[in-house]
Amino acid sequence: MSKLGRILLISVVGLLLLLVIAISLTIGWRPFLGPRARRLTARKFEVTPARLERGKYIAETAGCFGCHSPHDWKAFAAPIPAGREGSGEIMPFDDLPGRIVAPNLTPDPETGAGTWSDDQFARAIREGVGYDGRALFPIMPYTRYRQLSDEDVASVIVYLRSLPPVRNQLPPTEIIFPVKYLIRNVPQPLTDPVPEPDHSSPAKWGEYLLVRTACAACHTAQHRDQPVKDLEYGGGFPLNGPFGHVASANITPDATGIGYYDEALFMQVMRTGYVKARPLNSIMPFGEFKNFTDDDLRAIFAYLRTLKPAKHRVDNSLPPTYCKVCQFKHGAGDQN
Repeated sequence: MSKLGRILLISVVGLLLLLVIAISLTIGWRPFLGPRARRLTARKFEVTPARLERGKYIAETAGCFGCHSPHDWKAFAAPIPAGREGSGEIMPFDDLPGRIVAPNLTPDPETGAGTWSDDQFARAIREGVGYDGRALFPIMPYTRYRQLSDEDVASVIVYLRSLPPVRNQLPPTEIIFPVKYLIRNVPQPLTDPVPEPDHSSPAKWGEYLLVRTACAACHTAQHRDQPVKDLEYGGGFPLNGPFGHVASANITPDATGIGYYDEALFMQVMRTGYVKARPLNSIMPFGEFKNFTDDDLRAIFAYLRTLKPAKHRVDNSLPPTYCKVCQFKHGAGDQN
């Protein structure tokens, strides 16, 4: 080999080594290899009356139908058309990186989940790997659902299997480059059992209910799926779609949040979608949350009162302005 050839070879090898190091230290190799995924099992969840009842309650309060059903966005509370519960929906948000589809969860074998195994269901819910092995876009809050107990997940799946099959042909999810590859870093296998949650106090139970409803996904400002420091449940996250253009509310007990709420007002808001005379935007799923029992709503409120107050004013009645706290534009942003 000539001297020039050796120099070129060494240069190419050096560049490849630098590329390997750069990928290893930045995005990692998952975007090329696919998501981390455990091997599926043949487990089958036993159908019992208790699981059917529990799964129905969770599905109707935890957001399953809120995302996986069509809505009438022109009507207050954005109701689901009768008989379409769980039949899937193209996610209605304007600023997603592509077309994100919440699939049909009914047991229709052609357009729904009728051919999915129980473990494919469970892996998608808590680990973010779809039935076809792809990484789910994390608008599906599987990073939070990892904390769902094994019995809750089994109950939800048993209940979804009991729904009437609904034929609803939806287009596939199509995520833009490079996001479709970068999200492969997010899923993490769950290999240990997840026990029942702590019922020792209303606040402890309420904390789990907030996990189950994934409230933080909307009520915490995030950039690139990372929460803004010291702003958990502090609101300001922009939500744009057929329901309008709003920012999520600060639900911490700060004076700029819901510090003035008492338990009675909180329950009224969850049951009616009104803060006294002021209606909430229908992207807030109060149409589902009204299905909570009184005790569960009290537990949620008890936990919210324990949150660290976040000083962050969000007022959707005002025009959006830049907020230095959350780095988004929202009403009253310039007052922070």
